[in-house]
Amino acid sequence: MKLRVISSKEEIVSLDSKEEFIHFAFRPSNEDIFKLVKTCPDVKAMHVPSSYIKTISKSIRMYLEMQNIALLEGDVWGHRKDINEYYEIQPIIFEKISEFKNDGLDEKEIVRRILRESKLDEDLLYFILKNN
Repeated sequence: MKLRVISSKEEIVSLDSKEEFIHFAFRPSNEDIFKLVKTCPDVKAMHVPSSYIKTISKSIRMYLEMQNIALLEGDVWGHRKDINEYYEIQPIIFEKISEFKNDGLDEKEIVRRILRESKLDEDLLYFILKNN
């Protein structure tokens, strides 16, 4: 799974329309979010840093919910946009999730264990669990 990292408003219009997972590395305005949904109609989740997510209005949250777009809180630790425009979630994470599910662990325990081993955020892990 890859998150497309965007670091400015100007990048939104140049995104591939098939992008499904977006990480905002800047504080998105309501207009930016609407523009992103228009540019990428298949978007499934928007990942926003904790310090920025608090500024997202209730009306935008409701809009995203009505569009079945998850709003996830978190960051992409150690990612360098100048090297790669995508932050990739390693396949080992998905393998461990499958292994833990097969062992009969509940979602909360799976997230707890993977949080210890990775730099992924809780919201993102719950999203992965629910959508895989």
